[in-house]
Amino acid sequence: MAGRTMRFRGFLAAAGLLACFAGPLEAATFAPARGVNLDIWDTWPDEAEWTQEDVLLPYPEWRRKIDAEDLALLKETGFDFVRMPVDPIPFLSPKSAGFRDRLFASVLEGARAINAAGLKVIVDLHPIPRGADRFAGVEEILSDEALFERYLDLVREMGRTLAAEDPAMVAFELLNEPVTGCEGAEGAAWDEQLGRLFAAARSSAPRTTLILSGACWGTAEGLAALNPNTIPDDNILWGFHSYAPFVLTSQGALWAGDFIRYVTRVPYPPHAHPEALAEAIEKARERIRNDAPFLRRAGMLAYLDELIAGVDTKEELEAEMAAPFNIVADWAAKYGVDPANIILGEFGMIRQEYQNPDVMPAEWRAAYMRDMIAQAEERGFSWSIWGYGGAFGIVEEFGGRRAEDDVLRMVEELEN
Repeated sequence: MAGRTMRFRGFLAAAGLLACFAGPLEAATFAPARGVNLDIWDTWPDEAEWTQEDVLLPYPEWRRKIDAEDLALLKETGFDFVRMPVDPIPFLSPKSAGFRDRLFASVLEGARAINAAGLKVIVDLHPIPRGADRFAGVEEILSDEALFERYLDLVREMGRTLAAEDPAMVAFELLNEPVTGCEGAEGAAWDEQLGRLFAAARSSAPRTTLILSGACWGTAEGLAALNPNTIPDDNILWGFHSYAPFVLTSQGALWAGDFIRYVTRVPYPPHAHPEALAEAIEKARERIRNDAPFLRRAGMLAYLDELIAGVDTKEELEAEMAAPFNIVADWAAKYGVDPANIILGEFGMIRQEYQNPDVMPAEWRAAYMRDMIAQAEERGFSWSIWGYGGAFGIVEEFGGRRAEDDVLRMVEELEN
């Protein structure tokens, strides 16, 4: 009952807010199609260094290396928008309070630079997990009421910063991948917080398209748990992320749990490369037997076999990849959500984990992303690849070096 009361209060607040606006509600004015995510951090500076303006500015950090020529290349490749991750923690930290206004101004300058290249932009508030280098992350924002109130103030101010921009060219995503459960008390808490985030943003940015997502790290299941009718606004895009199948897309990642680090060079699609698949599995088993914690080795080996068995035929692989799209399509049909108002905000396949010598062959990555794009476009969803550089880079690898161009050429071919 308490959860229902909280959701109802959030609905009333948002409905009352919208009643103050002149004119009828309209469909989403921001209409993305094909996009790519820019980088969030390269240098990962410790919060202790944030008192120094040159550590954070210009902000976001991608502005130091990506120039007008690089943005023009994205446009020429066939992208029509970029998703611009903005870490909100520097706006909330006392270390950078002395130049907080300049951080907002710098974000706006970045959005305008993207627009000047002929690309639309989603300004994406993208907190990352808390670590020793920062006082809070997304989990703390959602679990600490006082910090969440400060985050709402940040959302209002960022909305105000973006409000005067052309709403056909600039959209605002309020929180990347909320780390809460889909259902029960956690789902109810996210429903209430989402209503408050919406109300905060809409109070300062009445014309800007807002991008909202469900709980469970922004998954399809999280989106399907939402009732979009509790958000009384048509100028909304609904987002979800998919990195399915995990065993293929996150191979070798050290940040994705202690199992997947032992798995590398599993081919895509697995059934088309039986010899490479067998070799990759055997090497993964060998790493687990030699390097994994002794008491967990048997479980990891069994888990490896289970995951591979779920994707090693054409039919199983297609079903695994289609599952999140089917969940979202069914949700959209249930609530009458236009597929054009749904965005696959992140998907991708790792190229190389930092300081790991194994590099995924570029043709496998391009083939995976082509198939994911087909899943999205067949249903009328827009999409944005993760990401520009780094471990999942499609334009650059680590250190600013150019990555293979297979994915970019694949995107170019979509236009033909």
